[in-house]
Amino acid sequence: MQLFKNLNKSFINGEWLDGKSGRIYEITDPFDNTVITTVNLANLEQIKDAFEMAKNAQKKWGKTTPEQRREVLVKAKEYFEKNKKEILDLITRETGGTILKSNQEFIGMMDNVLSAIKMVDEIYVPKDYTSVIPDKISRVYKIPLGVITSITPFNSPLVLGIRTIFPAIALGNSVVHKPDIQTGLTGGSIIAKALEEGGLFPGVFNMILTDMQESGDEFLTNNNSPFISFTGSSAVGKHIGKIAGEQLKQVALELGGNNPFVVLSDADVDRAVDIGIYSKFRNNGQVCACSNRIIVHQDIYDEFVTKYVERVKGLKVGDPKDPDTIIGPVINERQADKIMGFIEQAKQDGLKLAVEGQRKGNIISPFVFIDVPNDSSLAYTELFGPVAQIIPAETDEEAIRLANDTEFGLSASIITSDLEKGERLAFEIESGMTHINDNSALNEAHVPFGGVKQSGIGRFGYEWLVEEFTYTKWVTVQTKNYQYPF
Repeated sequence: MQLFKNLNKSFINGEWLDGKSGRIYEITDPFDNTVITTVNLANLEQIKDAFEMAKNAQKKWGKTTPEQRREVLVKAKEYFEKNKKEILDLITRETGGTILKSNQEFIGMMDNVLSAIKMVDEIYVPKDYTSVIPDKISRVYKIPLGVITSITPFNSPLVLGIRTIFPAIALGNSVVHKPDIQTGLTGGSIIAKALEEGGLFPGVFNMILTDMQESGDEFLTNNNSPFISFTGSSAVGKHIGKIAGEQLKQVALELGGNNPFVVLSDADVDRAVDIGIYSKFRNNGQVCACSNRIIVHQDIYDEFVTKYVERVKGLKVGDPKDPDTIIGPVINERQADKIMGFIEQAKQDGLKLAVEGQRKGNIISPFVFIDVPNDSSLAYTELFGPVAQIIPAETDEEAIRLANDTEFGLSASIITSDLEKGERLAFEIESGMTHINDNSALNEAHVPFGGVKQSGIGRFGYEWLVEEFTYTKWVTVQTKNYQYPF
């Protein structure tokens, strides 16, 4: 971790620069609140400079060969591999993620890197079309968009940064990236250092360590960028969508989720419990696609609740640096306060507790509410913490109806012994992704990831990002004279 501790600066036009705002931010360990490093926050002028540099650099980068782009990304990949131990340590320290979570994030990050490396061949490749006009060559090309704005959250900062940044660069774009300052090293500095070591042209990737007080809406309104890639809350996503709409900017918005975990009447209960525990409590529930509402058919409800509660009570809570820990700290005191507020409101609403956890600093041991009405305030809330809620359903059909009774539509799980029925019901759930007999937070770089309703617009994933980060250009060549009608 010492390797990155001193990379506490913004990276603009190939240089590591202290921020000029005059304000300091302390990046702390969520487990014990010790200071990892301090950052001089960048100011508005530096942000504007970064966009200008990115625009100028993209003109040259967009004309590079696939081999040149591939070489940079492969060298960056090798940097990640060489420094894996330091990276894993930093993920654990800065995000509060367990050792298991840190390893999973590294694996997911590398999956996205390898996928991006393959994208270098996707631009400027002609696709020929026939023409009704004689002697005409008609071709369509994918062309780099220009400057991609990237804004990412705290929960999985490395993989969520890489999944935008590397594809964008592979496709000949430049990037201005704002990681969540709470995880600025993992979500920004590591990526910048890897690309610097890879030999990336100055200005193609710019990473800004700052906060909203300094930036305002500059990352959204800057005229040098036609595209905003954002992962975060639905409230902020709506704000971005409004501004982007006014400026006719394109967006990829991966937002909140109130994801159902539907256990049908024919499910293997033990298997359902195994999947349900993991799908709810990975990264302490701080996953946009994790299972937020567990909906169980009444025929197996009591058995499921008994076994689920027993398993939850056995989850190890504590220091994320302990390899046996499953539940570590949430990201900060404010988030812990917010989660405890949801819990207190649920108690006041008379909801039944089967497991009552406790808070110690930023660590919240698991809570489990049972017999939860789907129209309760708890069931309508994206909890983003280690709080499970189990909702009974009288029939499989009602379970699907309850699953859809939310403004969100990111991901879902269906647990059943009838695979054909499970796949059929997957189409009945209003979500961008549905997984049969698996957790709801699956993410692979070559398939589409994204939601419907209030969970976002656009998709991440290989061919979908190729579409997002390029524009389509039609070029024709008239090879012989054509006789016009007048």
